[in-house]
Amino acid sequence: MSDRPKSRLYLITPPKIENLEHFAKTLGGVIEAGDVACLQLRLKEASDAEILAAAAAIFPLAQDLGVACLVNDRPDLAKLAGADGVHIGQSDGTVAAARNHVGKDGIVGVTCHDSRHLAMEAAEAGADYVAFGAFFDTATKVAPTRANLDILSWWQEIMEIPCVAIGGINPENGAELVKAGADFLAVSAGLWSWPQGPIAASAAFKEMFDACA
Repeated sequence: MSDRPKSRLYLITPPKIENLEHFAKTLGGVIEAGDVACLQLRLKEASDAEILAAAAAIFPLAQDLGVACLVNDRPDLAKLAGADGVHIGQSDGTVAAARNHVGKDGIVGVTCHDSRHLAMEAAEAGADYVAFGAFFDTATKVAPTRANLDILSWWQEIMEIPCVAIGGINPENGAELVKAGADFLAVSAGLWSWPQGPIAASAAFKEMFDACA
């Protein structure tokens, strides 16, 4: 595992952001306290205008701190939002279509659930990363599949592009995913709803990544 780059945090926004100004301040503290590689704006029930307003409030801040910013599900909004790329599910169109929106240098990530076949297809289509899960129980969304640790190890053995682990991950259970082969841990409630607060959670993830390196 030592020849692999150190695993990092892939941060997903809460499902709803009530106060953008307050959230942006908290987000800055979260990024500075930890090792955040990526931020995904995931507002499933928001209007296009609300998504773009949220992006305008938080993407420049995150990007200035070296964090890549993605929009969930909506390749058509990625450019308007000033995003670095997009994350698509299996029902959000093809990698090629997403690539047309974000450009050759944009990031396209794909949800692959617990399927090796879907992950191979995504990689062959030109995805920049694949996401597997859910690995644990999650309150953020209804997870259609439950993935096993061995899918991470298998991916590391055969593929170059990174894999993301998602689903119920927090600072206390993430280490086994890192050790199994996750390049990134995608986290929402496991950080924003952490009992000691999101900034403490970010610091705890960083400590765990350092310990696993």
